Amino acid sequence: MTDQSRETLLEFPCDFPIKIMGARVEEFAQAVVTVVRTHAPDFDPATVEMRPSSKGTYLSLTCTVRAVSKVQLDALYRDLSAHPLVKVVL
Repeated sequence: MTDQSRETLLEFPCDFPIKIMGARVEEFAQAVVTVVRTHAPDFDPATVEMRPSSKGTYLSLTCTVRAVSKVQLDALYRDLSAHPLVKVVL
């Protein structure tokens, strides 16, 4: 068993969905895609799933990335969480 397999139950590489929620503003989706592509250059923005909240105040994006390591996912979560337009990352 490698050190990496002890840290996570995921087997890399794998397709990994990440849900990002933020205010429903025009630049939100593009900002998220920019951050995601920094960590997953092969990410296709056309695959982003968008859902507005029931009142239309917030927007939920689901980005499925091809994850190659826990380090990559941790860095992606950190950068998304630190972005001022992002409220929640799951």
